[in-house]
Amino acid sequence: MYKAVRAQLRALVCRARAARGDAGMVTSEYAMGIVAAVAFAVVLHKVVTSGQVSAELQDIVKQALDARM
Repeated sequence: MYKAVRAQLRALVCRARAARGDAGMVTSEYAMGIVAAVAFAVVLHKVVTSGQVSAELQDIVKQALDARM
């Protein structure tokens, strides 16, 4: 009986160690995803606020507001 309990305890410890080893991977994947999303947002903000793109967007909005229904 002692050997059976010891084997079960060893299996439980091995499962706990395996689960703990992968716990940080999910957090790092989320962190890399957030960094990539922020970098994309910064690039998009720079493009949209540039002079030429801003003027084009304003023209589109003006045309939409001046359209007859």
